[in-house]
Amino acid sequence: MIFRVAVAAAGVAAGAEMVLRRRRPRTAHGRYADWVHPGGAAARPLQALANSRAVRAACEVFPVPAMVSDITDVVYVNYAVPADRLLPLVPHGLELQRVGPGGDWAVFTFLTYRHGHLGPAVAGGLRRLLPSPVQTNWRVYVHDRRSGHSGVHFVTTAIDRAAHALGGRLLCEALPMHLLRHAAVGAVDDAAVLLRLDPGLGSGPDAEARLTPAPIPADGPWRPAFDTYEDMLAYVVPQDRALSVQPWHHRVTRQEIRLGPSRTRIGALR
Repeated sequence: MIFRVAVAAAGVAAGAEMVLRRRRPRTAHGRYADWVHPGGAAARPLQALANSRAVRAACEVFPVPAMVSDITDVVYVNYAVPADRLLPLVPHGLELQRVGPGGDWAVFTFLTYRHGHLGPAVAGGLRRLLPSPVQTNWRVYVHDRRSGHSGVHFVTTAIDRAAHALGGRLLCEALPMHLLRHAAVGAVDDAAVLLRLDPGLGSGPDAEARLTPAPIPADGPWRPAFDTYEDMLAYVVPQDRALSVQPWHHRVTRQEIRLGPSRTRIGALR
């Protein structure tokens, strides 16, 4: 009897997965891009869980807990890009934010930072027992015409802890949340900041840079899109709202975060 029930339940789950995969097809980027563990084939059970449409649909019924982190070592990398090159990254239902003369430019950015004891707000002081992973968010700047809200759309996100990667991917609609094999961000000495994102064999993004402090520049690659460096900062830094689209529910989902640092504390790196 128990065996028959188990077989029937497995059949229902497989059928639901097939139906939901048609409704929520694979995408090249965003939350439904394939999730690959850095460990390769040995982690196939985790990959099946992260890529399951049925599990993610079931998780939608649970409220997302408010998360708290004492974020440090924040590094922004920003690119002014001809707007047409970024249009394929914007899902249907959102519009690309355009900047510069004639709206010919747009901004692509990735923000990397170290969490300080990331965990649910309800944990209170017990958060100090939790790990401090490195997270990176790669995004384009978008607008939702129906609600009037502007924000960022995550092309991909990644973190270097498996539990956080799976939790974010399954519970947070805006977060694709892949898993990095290794990540580092922060000062290595008084004159340099190191950034390293290593996906290994996984599907996370990769980057490596050694950044040094520089005076506030009067000119730079941002000039086609912004008149001054301060104008560029005023645009890229306060974007603390993530927008994603769920066409099967006919809605745009909004999630917000408070990052904390003011523009007066942000300098230039090169």
